[in-house]
Amino acid sequence: MTDDLNTLIQSIPPLDRAAVNRAQERQAQLTKPAGALGDLETLGVRLAGVFGTERPDPRGVAVLVAAGDHGVARAGVSAYPPEVTPAMVANFLADTPHGSGGAAVNAIARSVGARVYVMDAGVNADLPDHPALVRAAVRRGSRDLSVEPAMTVKEVEALILAGAALARQATLDGADILVPGELGIGNTTAAAAITARLLNLDPATVTGRGTGVDDAGLARKVEVIRTALARTPSTDPLTVLAEFGGYEIAAMLGMMLQAAALRRAVILDGFVEGSAALIGVSLAPHLGDYLFPAGVCAETGHAAQLEHLNLRPMFALNLRLGEGTGGVLAAPLLLAAAATLREMRTFAEAGVPGAG
Repeated sequence: MTDDLNTLIQSIPPLDRAAVNRAQERQAQLTKPAGALGDLETLGVRLAGVFGTERPDPRGVAVLVAAGDHGVARAGVSAYPPEVTPAMVANFLADTPHGSGGAAVNAIARSVGARVYVMDAGVNADLPDHPALVRAAVRRGSRDLSVEPAMTVKEVEALILAGAALARQATLDGADILVPGELGIGNTTAAAAITARLLNLDPATVTGRGTGVDDAGLARKVEVIRTALARTPSTDPLTVLAEFGGYEIAAMLGMMLQAAALRRAVILDGFVEGSAALIGVSLAPHLGDYLFPAGVCAETGHAAQLEHLNLRPMFALNLRLGEGTGGVLAAPLLLAAAATLREMRTFAEAGVPGAG
């Protein structure tokens, strides 16, 4: 492990427990019946621990979309060809009548005032120059994880640090809530392999249809993952990521680690992000305190990830698109949780009888 990566991991602080305690005391005094705001109350208290104050005031929201191709896509594990990846990167960056970007994440981000960043983490194509494209690729696509390691550990560390750099930039630009997002044909295969290995589960229980493969495609996908897992018994987190992951997964891991190190909140979108989170919490247990899962997605295995991470999703909308879409949808819930804790008056302040 490089010194820079080790320093990043070691710099993640625990939640501010004093702020958590003050937030819990404040929640109990706000002008509402106890527990009436349900999970928003829990979210608000967690945010107090992240930001170190019983009146958390997160402002900007940024979604950081990392794009990368996967060599395993050639094994027929996706309903779409790898050429989709560079075409979608262009769509993320396109000028449209409604603003920059024509993908779902762009539209949803505009609706909630979030900023979208796009990273080439390892797309297997010559991407045209664009001022908004962050270039971080060290290779054009990963290797086929079913026959060899998808990446070298050195490559993994380079992309983790690149993701961390983009997260730092987003916070400098004013983001207090970061949403790692991804794009990459074949990445649910990589995520399922990581999940199966780290949670010691049978691949069939954590492998879903991804882009929508049929029954034969799903069976083929499971067998590809079984073949990959049989190559090596390693459970070391960084080695598992190198063996079975993807460049965009490594980049998202860096985003999460850096956000936590800077005491910012991280919204987890879905299954692929969950695989990065599993690696991250294995490396830095305190990271889990900064993770807020948007919703349980339609991809098989996501619920197992969240259970292992001891995280409760905010909604269930049957999403499986990726791009950070679910995470952006969840941002207003976090902002509302913080606002109620910060801005509601207590019974004493409002002169309302019934406190205690």
